[in-house]
Amino acid sequence: MRGLYRRLAWSGIAKNRKFYLPYLLTCIGMTTMYYIIAFLTDNEILLSFRGGEIMQTILMLGTFVIAVFALIFLFYTNSFLIRRRKREFGLYNILGMGKRHLACVVIWEAVFLAGISLAAGLLLGILLSKTAELGMVRLVAAQTDYRLRIEVPAIRETLAVFGVIHLLILLNSLRQIHLTNPLELLRSESAGEKPPKANWFLALLGAVLLGGAYALAVSIEEPISALLWFFVAVIMVILGTYLLFIAGSVALCRLLQKNKRYYYKTNHFVSVSSMLYRMKRNGAGLASICILCTMVLVMVSSTVCLYIGAEDSLVARYPRSLVFRARMGGLGAQEAEAAQTVRGFALAQAEQSGQTASNLLDYRLAEGSVYFRGSEADLAGTVPYDSASTLWELRIVPLEDYNRVMGQNVALAPNQALLYTTQVADYDQDVVALQSGVTLTIADRVDSFLPTGDDVANVSPVMYLFVPNFEEVVSPLLPLTNREGSFLMDMNWYFGFDLDGSDQAQIALFADIAAGLESLDLSVGGDSYFTVRCECRADQREGFFSLYGGLFFLGILLGIVFLFAAVLMIYYKQISEGYEDQARFDIMQRVGMTRREIRRSINSQILTVFFLPLLTAGVHLAFAFPLIYKMLILFGVMDLHLLILTTASCYLVFAVLYTAVYRITSGAYYGIVSGAR
Repeated sequence: MRGLYRRLAWSGIAKNRKFYLPYLLTCIGMTTMYYIIAFLTDNEILLSFRGGEIMQTILMLGTFVIAVFALIFLFYTNSFLIRRRKREFGLYNILGMGKRHLACVVIWEAVFLAGISLAAGLLLGILLSKTAELGMVRLVAAQTDYRLRIEVPAIRETLAVFGVIHLLILLNSLRQIHLTNPLELLRSESAGEKPPKANWFLALLGAVLLGGAYALAVSIEEPISALLWFFVAVIMVILGTYLLFIAGSVALCRLLQKNKRYYYKTNHFVSVSSMLYRMKRNGAGLASICILCTMVLVMVSSTVCLYIGAEDSLVARYPRSLVFRARMGGLGAQEAEAAQTVRGFALAQAEQSGQTASNLLDYRLAEGSVYFRGSEADLAGTVPYDSASTLWELRIVPLEDYNRVMGQNVALAPNQALLYTTQVADYDQDVVALQSGVTLTIADRVDSFLPTGDDVANVSPVMYLFVPNFEEVVSPLLPLTNREGSFLMDMNWYFGFDLDGSDQAQIALFADIAAGLESLDLSVGGDSYFTVRCECRADQREGFFSLYGGLFFLGILLGIVFLFAAVLMIYYKQISEGYEDQARFDIMQRVGMTRREIRRSINSQILTVFFLPLLTAGVHLAFAFPLIYKMLILFGVMDLHLLILTTASCYLVFAVLYTAVYRITSGAYYGIVSGAR
């Protein structure tokens, strides 16, 4: 008997290969992707270069995402396969096989599918893992060898994760067989749905949720708020999309039915009538396809933009080849002398290394976090947080330093200031009332400055005030402390310059300067202090590209996984609806409907609903665009035109792929319904 169950299981898979083969390929693909990411997570090559730990942390997150998504999606597709096989199982049951025997057949099927997918997925993953490693190393401009490695921990992890997934799918299949009777099994495939009523309340609720998410996406101004509200907007979009597609598609069909000019045509009559009988499931499927399309577009476009703009982000984070930041305890002559010592030492070391220092950046600034309530600015830590307040990073710079850095000759009266704000924030007041009692009048707003590299990574908007009476404005603020006694405003000196040497030469100079700074006498008298640190753009390049390269690599892999899922969902949707419509079109052909009319009816049906997910995903992407841009600002990506270009390009490429999938799957649908006789 055991051999019989095994033969029945294999025969069932072989005879239904049109349904099982795409499912099997998807299982293999997800197993392959999981192994590759797990392989890179444990890969020693990535740990050998700067930023490898960051990259592996990102990839570890990717394994979790793929595992969760594989569980959900394979459950979804397997339920379709079980539905297709229930009629066959019902026949076996009528012929004398009990539910225990059917369970044996299902278990053997699960063993075959799990065994083939795990073996093929791991083999393909091992073969492609070296290609993935080389691609990853290429993204960060590092070096590696060409020796093929097999990570046993990655194999064990993949077997464990997908073994559990296949086991859970098997248990769900056994549960379905146990809860159904033979007659239900025989009728399961042909059991349709009653034409649902148009639920205008749910359609309206879906529209409200989508409208709220869209309003949230376009109204948020601050990048940190964009990060906090992003997941809320995502949940609202998902719920709104499902409600709108399920309830709204029914309402759409009802409206088309009432339009006699449209409905009473051969191609429209058949397509609209058939859609009504399965619109609940049809709407949910379309919504799932739409969500997957949106996920692919958002993920790929944002990570591509991040990677392409990585060098610009690096330059924004490190405005000069070498950057020095010193913290000072006061504004006296000793602090100025210490700064001069560091300046002379760094320029002398650059000259000694044979490199030319250019584009000097040199200015002082007092900085701290402030809460703005209207025009009143209170240092954060001296007042409790107020929801009506806005958090800013305040930078106060001497006007003479601004003129020197920017090559200007601006003159201001005391207690006047020039204003410059970074990122996308703006300050709409005409004065700034400081906590010390000094009120600065905004004489003018400037649209450019060379801010510190830390401002790029700052989650709060940054305000620069350039004042002529610097000491008078800053001195009352420097002594202020919080409850723990920490100073709330720091006095800093920012210095940097570009170099014309290679990256290796710049890194070598950076090492010499960093070592030399420790031997310099930078002591200042009294309670004051002067501490300095140096950063090198070339030294940080590998780590920067490791972060952005890891995000880009993971975005592409997850985009491929979600794309596979969308394609498989589209395919099963077309095939299942083809078999459901087969009998209807068979009757139509018997009463005189030609194949040309069948083709026109199919095109009408597909054009009515099939491209809705793609169009809706485009609308989701368009409204999410401001939110995505503000989140990318946190990564230092300020190039709006680059994001527009990458997003539009990704959508066009995806639309071409979507259309190709439509043509292939619609051909399969046409073959089923037109060959019914």
